[in-house]
Amino acid sequence: MSVRRAPILGTVAAALAVGLVLVGGSALLHRHVPAAGRVTVTGSTPVLAEDTGSPSPSVSATPSASPSTSPSAAPTPARTTPKPPAAPAPVSNLATRFRTIPAGTRQLIVVYSDGFAATYATVETFDKVNGVWQPALGKLSARIGTKGFSDHKVEGDLATPTGVYGIGPTMYGIAGNPGVRYPYHQLVEGDYWNEDGGSPGYNTFVHGADPGNGSEALWQVTPQYTYLAVINYNVPAVPADPPRGSAIFLHVEHPGHATAGCVALADSDLVRVLTWLNPGAAPRIVLAPSQVLNRY
Repeated sequence: MSVRRAPILGTVAAALAVGLVLVGGSALLHRHVPAAGRVTVTGSTPVLAEDTGSPSPSVSATPSASPSTSPSAAPTPARTTPKPPAAPAPVSNLATRFRTIPAGTRQLIVVYSDGFAATYATVETFDKVNGVWQPALGKLSARIGTKGFSDHKVEGDLATPTGVYGIGPTMYGIAGNPGVRYPYHQLVEGDYWNEDGGSPGYNTFVHGADPGNGSEALWQVTPQYTYLAVINYNVPAVPADPPRGSAIFLHVEHPGHATAGCVALADSDLVRVLTWLNPGAAPRIVLAPSQVLNRY
């Protein structure tokens, strides 16, 4: 019996020895490393962590994500206060120079030449928009009196009077109304313009008997009176000796000819002007050589 127990006792002793070794090894693994921090064990591999006095962060076995390759966001531009729009440049044209045009006038015709003796002229037209004169129809060529411009117009002198005038209340013509905004009278036989300086109806339209003394039979004057507007020179007539002149019209040009004192335009240009004119705009016409336009 004693012989059989010996192996058993030896086996137990051996097991106890192995246990002590394992316990000692564990204690050895958990000891502090002087001045180098604390050693932790993950699995079977030791890892050195800095001793900061706080618990050591756990070490992840997952590899860190690779750096982002997306472009960085564009910087936000600095906000700036928008500047107010610049004020429009002042308009400068022929019409803006006049000082004697009535405040209520919103359409202007300017007829000017190179000098008092010239028979060719330029016509410019203007609209007043929001209180500012703006060009309307562009520059047009015209003929004026055979004797050019005159500051002292008299009956029969073949000169165009200088000055600023209104437009008569009715337009006339041998042809039908081209589309004007004024009252329009198509001329018929018996329609005259009274040019008799000694008569009560001097410088007016009349229908009936010939007033005489050079009065014009309007329906017979072609092509000039195909269409016409009256320029209100000497209207109403001022008694004078000699008479101051009559029948100053804006009419169709007789090609190659100056006028007896009127302003003449090519047919198509005249129609443009007559249909543009608006009685509600109280139009005025300025007549003068360019050298003296500053009078007005």
